[in-house]
Amino acid sequence: MSELAITVIGHDRPGIVADVAEALAKLGANLTDSTMTRLRGHFAMTLICNGPAAPEVEAALEPLAAGGQLLATVREVRPETGAASAGEPHLMSVHGADRLGIVAAVTRVLAEAGANITDLTTRLAGPLYVLIAEVDLPPGSAEAVSARLDEVAARLDVDVTLRPAETDLL
Repeated sequence: MSELAITVIGHDRPGIVADVAEALAKLGANLTDSTMTRLRGHFAMTLICNGPAAPEVEAALEPLAAGGQLLATVREVRPETGAASAGEPHLMSVHGADRLGIVAAVTRVLAEAGANITDLTTRLAGPLYVLIAEVDLPPGSAEAVSARLDEVAARLDVDVTLRPAETDLL
């Protein structure tokens, strides 16, 4: 049994998830973790599954990529080891006018604090730019990180909110 990371991207259409999931199920591959989204008319999915070796999975997904409609990549990865994060889960949101460097600036603050971003989504809705992230902060660092984010928010003229996550909802 191999642990595989699979990415699929292409022009959005109904049935992509079903097609990929069925191809994997027919091989006996168990989909364990995934994220899937629509990005400006394109569909993107990243998933981890346990199953046969990468060449078998690549061959099973190849018909879905025929004609260049989808691009699928398969890579063997090492199983996750070690304990769960010792960080404190937080939710960060950023709202403001779209401008260059928002993601770079706020994620740099998190990186410098030793925070781990576990999920991040951005959307441009007209002139409004929205970023939502799940972040594991080092214990006891929330106040200092929040202060640094406030400085960056003022410089970029955006609103940034950092709050503890309700762990039973994650």
